[in-house]
Amino acid sequence: MTVSKELQEIIARYDVFFIDQFGTLHDGAKPYPGAVETLHALRAAGKTIIILSNSGKSGADNAARFVRLGFPPDSFDHFVTSGDVAVDILKSGALELSVSPAIRCFTISSGDDTNLADRLELTKVHQAAEADLVVISGSQADRIGLDRYAQMLRPAAKAGVQAICTNPDIEMLTPTGLAPAAGSIAKLYESLGGDVLWVGKPHLPMYEYAHRLCGFPLKKRIVAIGDSLEHDVAGGSGFGIEAVLVHLGVSGKSTEEELHAAAEKAEIRITAILSRLT
Repeated sequence: MTVSKELQEIIARYDVFFIDQFGTLHDGAKPYPGAVETLHALRAAGKTIIILSNSGKSGADNAARFVRLGFPPDSFDHFVTSGDVAVDILKSGALELSVSPAIRCFTISSGDDTNLADRLELTKVHQAAEADLVVISGSQADRIGLDRYAQMLRPAAKAGVQAICTNPDIEMLTPTGLAPAAGSIAKLYESLGGDVLWVGKPHLPMYEYAHRLCGFPLKKRIVAIGDSLEHDVAGGSGFGIEAVLVHLGVSGKSTEEELHAAAEKAEIRITAILSRLT
């Protein structure tokens, strides 16, 4: 594989790569052309690769799916998800909740997924009014209106129940168009007076966890790479590392000029824009 000069310079400049998966390395069904080879080039150069994903499921689950899509198991060092980070936070006692089966957990997800409650062996409840913890990991807002979610969540918000959002995405693409994603439901919970801990890109806990996982390298030797200005670039910049935008996935819908203008307006610095990781 021929590596572009710009990518060669990026490989030489950094030791640790925080790389997004969906929209950056694959399209949800198969790897983008050159993506597997690029990961191998990074590994051959002795770089540390951590895949970061806004998934409420575990890194192990996501890594297994990543391999099934066509990425060799040795093409990355760690797979970090917002679900992993949420488990770490809850186990650390940072939310003043003693993790045990005595904690009653109400989950909002894209289906019947109660992954976080299952991993922590919490007691699952079907009414927010009964909960000690609310987990917002997904959305069915294409079928369930936000007014219904408000009715569902209002008793917990009023009672001061802590919520944790493991997918900060505001919108999601459905067969009928864009619909409010988990992040919109979490914002709704805040508007009702509830407290939300946001986990996942672009929020700091995700990057702090990944930084700890790779042994606290100097931030100037780390780069974040992804297709989302709002999540990958803003998250990396907010953590104090440089960020490269891949002109695919979410950002592929905009011109480079529009992306630079949006970054300037949001006061986010883009180190480079690559047409793809190849």
